[in-house]
Amino acid sequence: MALWDKEYLKLCKKILDEGVEVENRTGINTIKLPAYSFEFDLEKEFPFLTTKQLFYRQAILEMLWIYQVKSNDVRWLQERNVHIWDEWEIDEDGIYRTYRGLKSDDEYNSHLEDGVEYIDNEVPVLDVDGNPVLDENGKPIKTKAYGDKAKIDVSVYQGKEIKLGKIITSAKYFGKDWVHTIGTAYGWIANKYSLPDKLIETLKNNKTDRRMVMSLWQNEFLSTAVLPSCVWSSEWDVTNGHLNAWVHQRSCDVPLGLPFNVTQYSILLYMLAHVTGLKPGKLNWSIKDAHIYVNQIEGIKEQIKRGEELEDYPAPELWLNPDVKDFFEFDNSKDLKDIKVLKYQHHGKISFPITQ
Repeated sequence: MALWDKEYLKLCKKILDEGVEVENRTGINTIKLPAYSFEFDLEKEFPFLTTKQLFYRQAILEMLWIYQVKSNDVRWLQERNVHIWDEWEIDEDGIYRTYRGLKSDDEYNSHLEDGVEYIDNEVPVLDVDGNPVLDENGKPIKTKAYGDKAKIDVSVYQGKEIKLGKIITSAKYFGKDWVHTIGTAYGWIANKYSLPDKLIETLKNNKTDRRMVMSLWQNEFLSTAVLPSCVWSSEWDVTNGHLNAWVHQRSCDVPLGLPFNVTQYSILLYMLAHVTGLKPGKLNWSIKDAHIYVNQIEGIKEQIKRGEELEDYPAPELWLNPDVKDFFEFDNSKDLKDIKVLKYQHHGKISFPITQ
């Protein structure tokens, strides 16, 4: 089995065996460990899960969106058929809305009137500081759910009727200037502080520097971010011609986020080493609050079972176009012509729900 699968499933088992169930802002409880860490030698293996399918094109494009394009505009991803940030996109009226799923048939039926398939609840609109937004008469503005995000869909899945729908739970007004973005988060921070540019310049010209840090956590801009960065900091060094990184994650959705995140920062390290004449070295990873949502447990148990019972697959290989010498020149179209994952074998998709 690939080394990353072993480490990943070890963490999953530890959460299920030793974790504590807690409540959180989403309304869906998690099983959590307060902290966890691990290390990879990227010269030995490209960390890439094989016990479930990892959609690496989406993972790579999200990483490039943050560090190469330095963007917060969700449409850039959507144009490349990447939809992992759709749930956090600010709507056309400048409002970011959060939702929860319908919990029962009774709740589902209570929101259907004369066959209309749209949720009819409303919530007050707050500004970025948490204060009510007022109309011209000084009264608090309320909003209903917005467009397709609220639509109920009744479908059939594997022989079972599934009723899907969402209830609006909060609404935060960012303003029309922030439409289709995620506010002052991720790529916006990378761009404002020229984080990747400065790191590359230092790696080329001052390899012994001990201040090579990229921080996506900036207190000044937290209130205007839709979702403050989960993977928020990376520290870099060069030792014996190898590029090493230590990555910090404040909150970790282990089934959905961690497989993407580890592969993304591994590829970023490979790319930075490639353009600065270094070899890939160690990747250290530290997590604060490593958790599995309770509605993800069965999927994780399936993945653990695959690791114990199914054929072992080796890790795939990463190919970078040797002719590209500038990090900002790697192709970031939907085809990713300069970045390829080769010889990837996996045991198929496992679907996990997204918790907003």
